[in-house]
Formats: sequence, structure tokens, C-alpha cells
Amino acid sequence: MSCDDPLELLSRGEISIKGRMPWSSNVTLLAELTDGDRNGLAVYKPQRGERPLWDFPPGLCKREVAAYRLSEALGWTVVPPTILRDGPLGEGSLQLFVHADFEQHYLTLLERPEHREQLQQICVFDLLANNADRKSGHCLLGPDGRIYAIDNGLTFHPEPKLRTVIWDFAGEPIPAELLAAIRRLLLVGLPAPLAELLEPTEQEALLGRGRALARRTRFPKDTGGMRYPWPLV
Repeated sequence: MSCDDPLELLSRGEISIKGRMPWSSNVTLLAELTDGDRNGLAVYKPQRGERPLWDFPPGLCKREVAAYRLSEALGWTVVPPTILRDGPLGEGSLQLFVHADFEQHYLTLLERPEHREQLQQICVFDLLANNADRKSGHCLLGPDGRIYAIDNGLTFHPEPKLRTVIWDFAGEPIPAELLAAIRRLLLVGLPAPLAELLEPTEQEALLGRGRALARRTRFPKDTGGMRYPWPLV
């Protein structure tokens, strides 16, 4: 994450596939980007490599980009820089690779009080995005000390789909600064670069979830104990 202008490198860099990322249900590729004397790593998810799902239409790669744009609209820097780009296997999402400590994930990071605020931020982000697959291993501790949320393809469904490991804040007040960011977004509306990636029903559902959080002001509870992904990590 040390590139001076990651979006420019993602947009302009020549893509060279290095290999397939392990443990991914869809085709997920590690790519090297080269633009003159600059280079870096990225994660490339081509749409043609997506496994068909009964409840999500094709184009999960666009939801990866939408998640990044929502993160930026909120001013949270939760999702690594992500763009939609044509690559060696066609159109897909291209996300800057996080050089993380891969021994760390949500369940281990939660043990450290200094990470609590960032994990609460990711929790609220997932509530807004209606994340249907927030596993523990999708929370990466970067070298800059930030925790990044990756694998955001199963998001923004207009129907309730929330499945997450982050229930440890249930019933607690949502921090005021997170509520303020949500209210700003509700006031100005969804920015065009985000809205263009979502269907009208998905846009309205996103705003509805934001209004609900701003009204209730507390983290919700999973009263049925069923809204967990599998596997957890």
C-alpha cells in the first residue's frame, strides 16, 4: 500500500499475472503492475471467473468496486483502492494488494484494544453494504497500521443478506463520528461513481439501511444466531 498514486498505477500499469490466489471460490489472481519505473501488486478478479450464484447476478467484480467507492464516500479508507478494468481475462476488479500480516485476522485483532475503533468502522460499513460474507480472514492488518476489508463481492443486495463474524459490538452505541459520516452521506446522496454501479433498488436499499442505522444509533444484534458466514475464517 506504499504506492504514491495507487489509482493511477491500477489504471495504467501493465498487468502481468503471477498466479492464482489460494482458497478462493472464484478465480482470484495475483497480478504485478508495471508503469515505467513504478510497480506493485494487485488482486485481479475477472467477471468470467465468477461462479454463478442463485441470489446474486453476474458482475460481483462491480460490487467490489462499489464497496471501495462507498468507503471513499464515507471518508473511511476501509477498502483498498479498487477499480474496474479490462485485463488478460476480460473485465474485472483490480485491487491494490495489501502486504498484510496474514497471521492476523478479525478474531485475533479483536483481542487488541487499539484495533477496536477500526473494527467497529468495518462493522458499520458491512451493515451499510449488506455484506453477505464477512469472514474473519477478510480483515487485513496492513503495514501502515490500518485494517482493510477485502473480498466485498457479496454486497449491496436489496434484500437482507447480512452474514458476518463481527457481532461483538451488538447492542453498543455506534460511535458518533461513524453516525455523522452516515448522515452526511444521506444528506448529499450517493455519489454518481457509486450509484452507477448499483441498480435503483440497490441504491434505495443502501440509503434505507443508512437511515435505519442513523435512527437506531446502536449496533444490531443477531437474535437468531444464524447470520454467520462459513467458514468463519
